[in-house]
Formats: sequence, C-alpha cells, structure tokens
Amino acid sequence: MIRLHVVAEGQTEETFTNQVLAPHLGYVDIVTDVHCVTTSRHRRRPIRGGLLSYAQARRDICLWMKQDRKGDARFTTFFDLYGLPSDFPDYEEARRQPEPYDKVHLLEQAMAEDIADPRFVPYIQVHEFEALVLVDPRRLAEQFIESEDAIQDLETMCAGYESPELIDDGVESAPSKRIIRALPGYEGRKASVGPLVAARIGVPALRGSCPHFSDWMDRLEALTE
Repeated sequence: MIRLHVVAEGQTEETFTNQVLAPHLGYVDIVTDVHCVTTSRHRRRPIRGGLLSYAQARRDICLWMKQDRKGDARFTTFFDLYGLPSDFPDYEEARRQPEPYDKVHLLEQAMAEDIADPRFVPYIQVHEFEALVLVDPRRLAEQFIESEDAIQDLETMCAGYESPELIDDGVESAPSKRIIRALPGYEGRKASVGPLVAARIGVPALRGSCPHFSDWMDRLEALTE
C-alpha cells in the first residue's frame, strides 16, 4: 500500500483528485490525499489555492515531506503549464522550447532535481486542466442545456488538434478561455463542472487523448511495483 500526497494548484485540481484520481488509484492500492498550495496565512491558518510562485509550492512540498518521512509515502504535484510562475526552475529555458511536451518535461525534471527526494513525482498539466474537459466537449451539454451550437464549435475546434493537451496557452486561447468564450457560465462553475465533466469522460478516455496525463498515471500506478 502506498500513500500518495498531491499538492494541487487550485480547487479544480483538488476536486478532480478527490473525485477521480483517488478512486482510480485505489484499485492499485494507492491511498491518495490532496491539498492546494498554501499562498498566505491568516491568524496562523493557511490560505490555500492559486499558484503564485514556485517558492510557495516548494515550501509546501518540502514541509509535507518533513512531516511524513515514512517509507510508504509518495508525493506529486498537479500544476498547469498555463500561467506557471516565472520563478520555476529552468523556466526561461523551458520557454525557449518549441514543443509543449519538451517544456513540461524540462520543467518537471528541474523540479525533481530541485526537490531532490526519490519519493517525489512531479507533474505539470499541458497546458491546463481544461484540456481534460475538452477530451469530450459533448459532455458539457449535460451541464449547459440549450448550448448545442457552442458545444459544436468546441468540438470543431478540438478536431484541429492531435490532442487537447496541445491547445495553446495564450491569454485568450488557453483551454479554459475557449470554454468560457463558448459557455460563459463555465467561468463561475469551473471548480465543480470541470472535475464532474472529466469524471463523466472517464480516466481511460482521458489517457487515450492526453499522452502526458497518461504518462503521469503510468508513473503513479507503478509506485506499488
């Protein structure tokens, strides 16, 4: 049995971890828990959510590692490449890479070297959590009725990409921005609707369309071997 601790960027990733990843990994004897990055404190209580700097994320990861030194503990992250803070290790070198997968591989390797703990499995989502939602935009119709034309437009857009992970990270064209432009109501409900839609799509379909996400799942499932 492995205990996996996930440091997530925000509420969307936290909810997805609890509702989708934890049950899935439970089938391979991995018990999963998660918390969002601590961004500040109020009266000694942590304020969590939003990835403002690598320094904050690193502090959270290292603190959790110090608190749990047991041999069955493992640690991972769930951060978006879109909007990643510029103080991440090798950030400028990653920016110069033309291919998104090269960017995240370089960043993840740099994180692993910086944390320097064999129990750590870094993960950065290409380019954003909503890439998982866009594996099957049709599922959004279950949450947004009378939106047939908008959802059809999203399906047409997605068909132009080999994988929804490759939808770019522009300020107006990142995956979440495209969904919000088509379905404005998503903006205020993304933390609940995003994980729900991804759950309805299912882990096998997510893995089939998102190679980097699938590689992460492979690495996590292998922790018990």
